Amino acid sequence: MPELPEVETIARGLHDRVAGDTIESVWLGSKPQTMKSRPAEIAAALERSRIRRVHRMGKHIVFELDRDGKPHPIAKGKQRLISVGPRCQWIAHLGMTGRMVVCAPGAEVAKHTHAIATLASGRELRFVDPRRFGRLSVACQGDFAATGVEPLEIEKDKFLKLFHGRNTPIKSALLNQKLLRGVGNIYADESLFRAGVRPRRRTSSITRSQLEKLYASVREVLKEAIALGGSSVSDYVDADGEEGFFQLQPRVYGREGEPCLVCRTPIKRVVIAGRSSHYCPKCQK
Repeated sequence: MPELPEVETIARGLHDRVAGDTIESVWLGSKPQTMKSRPAEIAAALERSRIRRVHRMGKHIVFELDRDGKPHPIAKGKQRLISVGPRCQWIAHLGMTGRMVVCAPGAEVAKHTHAIATLASGRELRFVDPRRFGRLSVACQGDFAATGVEPLEIEKDKFLKLFHGRNTPIKSALLNQKLLRGVGNIYADESLFRAGVRPRRRTSSITRSQLEKLYASVREVLKEAIALGGSSVSDYVDADGEEGFFQLQPRVYGREGEPCLVCRTPIKRVVIAGRSSHYCPKCQK
């Protein structure tokens, strides 16, 4: 599943390419599991909307949309009449294999394309997801809010309070999206290695100085990964369909049995809460 650096890379690329453009029409596929909001609501929110901004919130891509004119009803549901206001948000979660790419109108439509937004510029914004774990939704009656806090924005003291005293393995705590938004398996392993902390360590046993090192390493790893365009594992590509490169230089992730780049001790792999975790038994305590 794409993590914070991948989603940030895609969101920045999309903003550079489509901000200021207008969505003229929308085609939505027939697979209901990809639509978290009703298709009629998504189509009405998007059509004739100007894309003001594209940004990341946690692992979500958020399109900030402006609409001209007054709110208008779109469809009668079983419970109520839904209307679209002058400002809406289009939210995309990529799931495990989702892609949001900008294409020329004549480009071949890939298999498993579930949404196509035709832009006034003539280009198309397409959502492709082979495994259909991704989700599309809109928020027109209030701002969308992801859980947790942004790891690149949280202050050190708040980070320390967030993790202090918890009785779960530190790897599980880092992956808890209710605490930090966007940190996943790859970057949790890399951050723990740089901080010198084993993934199975109980969070409550970690000293303040170690948590301070972890705070710095999480931010360092995420910033490096963003600068390199994220990690191309599975189907991840950016807004142009290009792969990222952070996976070319991990220090522990995916390197089971290979020598540690610092001490030459073989990297070990353990499973924590169903997720593979990689660490150096000598460098990490």
